[in-house]
Amino acid sequence: MKILYSHRTRSADGQYVHIEALTTALKEQGCKLTICSPDGIDQFDGTPSRKMDAGTGETNNLKALMPRAVYELMELAYSVPAWWRLRRAARLTKPAVIYERYNLFFLSGLWLKKQTGLPYILEVNAPLREEREKHGGLSLPWLARWTERQVWRGADILLPVTQNLADKLIAEGVCPDKIHIMPNGIHAEQYNLLDKSTIRNRYNLQSKTVLGFTGFVRDWHGVNMVLEYIASRQNPDLHCLIVGDGPHLPELKRQTASLNIEKQVTFTGVVQRTELPDYVAAFDIALQPRVTSYASPLKLFEYMAAGKAIIAPAQDNIHEVLDDSRDALLFEPDNVNAFFATLDKLVADQALREQLGRAAHEKIMDRDMTWDGNARRVMDLARTLMNM
Repeated sequence: MKILYSHRTRSADGQYVHIEALTTALKEQGCKLTICSPDGIDQFDGTPSRKMDAGTGETNNLKALMPRAVYELMELAYSVPAWWRLRRAARLTKPAVIYERYNLFFLSGLWLKKQTGLPYILEVNAPLREEREKHGGLSLPWLARWTERQVWRGADILLPVTQNLADKLIAEGVCPDKIHIMPNGIHAEQYNLLDKSTIRNRYNLQSKTVLGFTGFVRDWHGVNMVLEYIASRQNPDLHCLIVGDGPHLPELKRQTASLNIEKQVTFTGVVQRTELPDYVAAFDIALQPRVTSYASPLKLFEYMAAGKAIIAPAQDNIHEVLDDSRDALLFEPDNVNAFFATLDKLVADQALREQLGRAAHEKIMDRDMTWDGNARRVMDLARTLMNM
């Protein structure tokens, strides 16, 4: 099957992890992929092309220098050269399907579908207009909503990562029959042979109970609650291992100093994906203190594949993946006391941690919550469109 994969992502953070993981899985399932991106046209051979760098995509000097409305119009204008690139790639490779990762003000895939009649699958990872309005601001919200609706309603199949996100699509007029929920996944084989000792020895954590967090750290992840927990318990055997970088890291380091717990917290900085399994292997308890209501956190699947005891908020998108007391312990969202009490339970009970970790790993395999599984689902949906 020939798939023309379109995206507008320049970053080398979690967004690119998703892109690289799915495209690699599609390639391994026998797809012939052509990727159109800001880097150009690539006849994908399965070789990673970007080194992880949490800073990429976070700063944009051009954006900072010009009026917000002008920048938003430039984002929309980028759809024109992107469409030319897509059209050229379609003529060269004659794909069966267009697969696009949704981005705001990005219309090139929809335009190619209308021009060629090719089936158009749209992966939706977040309500980007809503996010921009809430966190970054929009000068032209009416234009953002119009482009978003055009793309959402124009796709033949939409792949949101959670039910909450699917509900947002439906609220904007998308036919429910077009929607197929596809959470994130994992390359499970990367977690088959884990070495717990490597990282624990590196950071002198051999006798510690390690509370671990991975990812691009932002203020809404709630890692500050973990630091407050460690300070409140005054237990020198507790250690927090924060794996990754992000804009909230300086604040967490300041908090660590103010709480006088520097000896109980380690910040690793950026870790490459090939090294991540060994870091997760070092955890005793895997942390998801807070999460947005529509997200499908990559870290949850990493934690599950590694067989770690997980603590996470009891909300709908988490319930889609985890079951309380069966393969994780869930607490009332944004309730610090409930978070502390749940952590106390896990810290005190190693047998419970091991039981939850085994169940989480088994669920990953039983439900095929893997990138290979997602690739097979994409191919099945593509075949359905091709036969219509």
